[in-house]
Amino acid sequence: MTTNLTKPISKRLLFAILNVTIGAEILLYFMRYSSMASTLYDAMMVSSLFIGLKLHQRLQPPTAQLKTKRQLTLQFTGAFLIFFLSSTVINMFSTYTFQDFNTDYDHYVQDYTEIQMAAGVGSGATADEAVWSLFEKIDTIGYDLYADTLAGLEEVWRLAYIILLLVIFKKVFPRRWASGRRDIFLMGALFLTSILFGIDHTLDSEQPWSVRIGAIVTFANMGLIFGLILLWTRNLWVTVLVHALYDITATLSWYYIDYAVELFALAILVVHVILFTLEKVNQSRLKHQLEVAEMGQAVESS
Repeated sequence: MTTNLTKPISKRLLFAILNVTIGAEILLYFMRYSSMASTLYDAMMVSSLFIGLKLHQRLQPPTAQLKTKRQLTLQFTGAFLIFFLSSTVINMFSTYTFQDFNTDYDHYVQDYTEIQMAAGVGSGATADEAVWSLFEKIDTIGYDLYADTLAGLEEVWRLAYIILLLVIFKKVFPRRWASGRRDIFLMGALFLTSILFGIDHTLDSEQPWSVRIGAIVTFANMGLIFGLILLWTRNLWVTVLVHALYDITATLSWYYIDYAVELFALAILVVHVILFTLEKVNQSRLKHQLEVAEMGQAVESS
């Protein structure tokens, strides 16, 4: 995989990679001071979709067979369930280990929920006020879902960083790279991008270090799981979809629908079991057909 990821990079692609990595870091930091930086960051995430089309090809081995729709769906459902279980463990760990971060996060969710409830229509509201309130609610929900969808494209940022770090490792450690022991570089890039993923979740606001450390560790662990899913599936878009849908269901769970994440994960589990069973049945049928064909050939040859 490392050989494919570090294929020659054109100047245009290198510029795009630097924009979506270093540029995103700078904009995240300035988001604490400027709403324009937030708008530019959103625009960068949208543009990263097109960069991802180029980078995704580097994850695929040259002789890779095309997966069926069922296999791709199984890959997604399996990846989502893995992240759901892992994130549950991470959240439990953070709850008991980083009390300041957990308290600060609970206050954030509570404050946002109160804002959402305040946007509701009062019993004595006029028709115009009711309409305005409805559209305010739609705008708020729409922006939340939009932001969560863009969050999935952070996986393009991760892949771009992994490729950039691997290229640097290749130049700095040419002998070890030539020896073929390259998995250590890939794991190093995965670890570093996970740490950066955690740090990036603290750049847009100033927080006490007791809160910031908890946020970095929590989101770095989640970033590590996303990275492992990326390397396991070798599919950027599956990872993007898992990230985006998890964030969307988490937002729905916090503000609109109780236990939205758990209910969605349960539905995904049911779909996964059904598709897994169908895939096994299909493989058994194909194996049986192959055995019958081989027996027929043996009979003909005898």
